[in-house]
Amino acid sequence: MKTYNYTLDDKNLTQLLDTEYLLTQKHILIQIFCGSSKETLQHLTQELALLLPHAITIGTTTDGEIRESHIYTKESVISISIFEKTTINSSHVSHKNSFANGVELATNLITNNTKLLIIFTDGTTTNGEEFLKGVESVNSSVILAGGMAGDNGCFIQTFISEGLTILQEGAVGISLNSDSLYIHNDYSFNWSPIGVEHQIDSVEANRVYSINGNTPVDFYAKYLGQEVADKLPATGIEFPLIMEKNGINIARAVIAKHEDGSLSFAGNLNKGDRVRLGFGNAEMIINNPSTSLQKFSNTPVESFFLYSCMARRRYMPEFIQVEVEPFANLAPTAGFFTYGEFYHHNNSNELLNQTLTAVALSESQDKDSLNFNKNITPKEDFNEYVTTIKALTNLIQQSAKDLEDQAKRLDAQKQFSQELLAQQKLFLRHAVHETATPLAVIMSNVELYELEYTKNEYLSNIEVAMKNVFNIYDDLAYLVKKNQFEYPMQNIDIVDYLRGRIDFFKPLAIGANLDIIFDAKVYTAMIKFNETKLQRIVDNNLTNAIKYTKEHEVISITIDKTTDGYIIEMSSKSTHIQHPEKIFEAYYREGYSIDGFGLGLNLVKQICDEDGIEIDVKSNADTTSFSYLFKGSNK
Repeated sequence: MKTYNYTLDDKNLTQLLDTEYLLTQKHILIQIFCGSSKETLQHLTQELALLLPHAITIGTTTDGEIRESHIYTKESVISISIFEKTTINSSHVSHKNSFANGVELATNLITNNTKLLIIFTDGTTTNGEEFLKGVESVNSSVILAGGMAGDNGCFIQTFISEGLTILQEGAVGISLNSDSLYIHNDYSFNWSPIGVEHQIDSVEANRVYSINGNTPVDFYAKYLGQEVADKLPATGIEFPLIMEKNGINIARAVIAKHEDGSLSFAGNLNKGDRVRLGFGNAEMIINNPSTSLQKFSNTPVESFFLYSCMARRRYMPEFIQVEVEPFANLAPTAGFFTYGEFYHHNNSNELLNQTLTAVALSESQDKDSLNFNKNITPKEDFNEYVTTIKALTNLIQQSAKDLEDQAKRLDAQKQFSQELLAQQKLFLRHAVHETATPLAVIMSNVELYELEYTKNEYLSNIEVAMKNVFNIYDDLAYLVKKNQFEYPMQNIDIVDYLRGRIDFFKPLAIGANLDIIFDAKVYTAMIKFNETKLQRIVDNNLTNAIKYTKEHEVISITIDKTTDGYIIEMSSKSTHIQHPEKIFEAYYREGYSIDGFGLGLNLVKQICDEDGIEIDVKSNADTTSFSYLFKGSNK
């Protein structure tokens, strides 16, 4: 096998190629890496077809071209490989469905001795991941290389070619079929995740609609700035989303921005995927580029084909040569910068972004002595820049590590708090359940004793205390159960209901040297409400009135009909409420000498807010009143 790589420059193909020699060769593969327009790609395919009509030709537009150790942009590189013992098949497909394209192309190309597929797809409409799944469904063992076409970062229209056919959608490819062709592939990532994880909330295939509650465009604006967001997708290729898949970090680069703020990525994402933004780890790329070649140490190499992400060239244009040069020092090297790289690993095809993928080919078993410990040192002119890049990279990495450590600590604290809260709820649930029986036993025995032996002062005090305990118990029971049960509406005559609750609390009022007067302005007042919720409103107001009303005074309760419904008012002479706006807050109490948790009125406020009941609080040095308007209840 021999490979000859050319850059067109100002010369035409007739001047560049030794056509006399090439016409004598039987098996020729030509790859065109075109950094220009569709017209240029078309012109090259036509000219090559005239010069070498028996050669198999595939081509793609690019975001940069590779020839030997040189990096180009908006040029055209032609790579011609001559095989002695390898046959070549070629095909193209142009369906709308990416998976179907993969199935058909693989079916057309793969034979029983296929060693390698080289495939180019368009870079703006193809779903690369679905396409590769289609190929894999036909054959999962054949090594695959190549990538998605580019258009110099415009993300408007890319083109691919097979023979004289030029496509703007679809895929082209070749298969190398041989019993004596040696293939080895590898890749280099060197893109590091940064910051905390984010969750994909809404996605369809490769189009993401929401990340952490934000549109993807807003997400990029939040974390990378509005300027980066405005220039998407071009800027997004340098800052991909990174997730872990099958034990390795996989990048997903932006390929399209939509008017609704959603973004399309080069590969699929799933709802619930945890992703982080990524950045190019310049230090890893610069320090030892020859590490990419370590896995080729026991492999015969006659040619290298490189298919590298456009982000690597754009992120560090001065140093991308550092990555490519070690390959070119070992064997003829050619390739292009893609919008997504195709890679085969462990019987699976993967769509990669931000990577350098390399495939080594040889028809010979000879293994040249390769200097794998060779380090490529940046040019002296760039030493200061290298130092700056390394320093900034280290700053980003360390900051990301600090954030990650902090996030882990916060997650641990959150988990501990959730476990503590769960235990607290469980304790309350058990406490409420276990308290019900002894309370009922005490109350029933008090009543039985009074029936048999009449009342006495001590039992009356016990009864008063027990009713206070019952009110606290009922509050706790409601709080524990309120999110687990539905509370259906019932038809309730609130006049009768108030009379019953006043009778229940009358002993407490008498024990506090108070009197309760009930004035119903209407004979009946039917409302549709839940009785458990109504009890919480009435009981908490009655117990508070008994606690805070001055001794030997009267607690006045009235119910009246209004144009909007029924209004209940409870008033008495009590201490002036200094902060009426705060009394419905949990744990707030103005009178700390009074027993209680400060939860009753907060519970009342929650119920009123849920069921649309208006609350009005008035308080001065003489009188305090609470009124509740049950809207629409008199209709």
